[in-house]
Amino acid sequence: MADAERSEELKELFWKELKGSPFVMIGLQGVEDSRTRPWTAQVNWQDEDELKHGGDIYFFGAKSEAIVKGLAENNRVVCTYASKGHGLFASIHGTLSLVEDRALIEKFWNPIIASWYKGGKDDPDLALLRLDTSKAEIWKAEAGSTLVAAALKLLGRDPGKDHEHKNQAEVAL
Repeated sequence: MADAERSEELKELFWKELKGSPFVMIGLQGVEDSRTRPWTAQVNWQDEDELKHGGDIYFFGAKSEAIVKGLAENNRVVCTYASKGHGLFASIHGTLSLVEDRALIEKFWNPIIASWYKGGKDDPDLALLRLDTSKAEIWKAEAGSTLVAAALKLLGRDPGKDHEHKNQAEVAL
């Protein structure tokens, strides 16, 4: 499979898996409290064309949270993803920014988000963040790959070299 085809396939698989399990870990680079924390991705799933060319990923958070406060110091972010069945993994780099867009808040608002904010959509602690990706690396895990790697090792071959790019690609989200 050509690199471009593999990249497209993995990008499409990423969006499909993220839709089924929208939970990621996010941390800011180079800030005092750089621990990653779980966040729930909000994506415009209705616009499939947008997702093919790179969809925006949004997150609701609290202005009082360390990551939101840390944006003043550095907005460079690393975001990691593992699909529900651990068949796909991603490392996403980019910038995180605060978005003041009432229409987007309305669009993504739901009862689960509402349960976190006493003041609802007008809660003074409510923040909407957008992840602008600069690059993403996606890995697809295949059943039996550990056994294949062990067999290759026994034959004196480097399993990392044999599978180096077969199920991995750097893509633009």
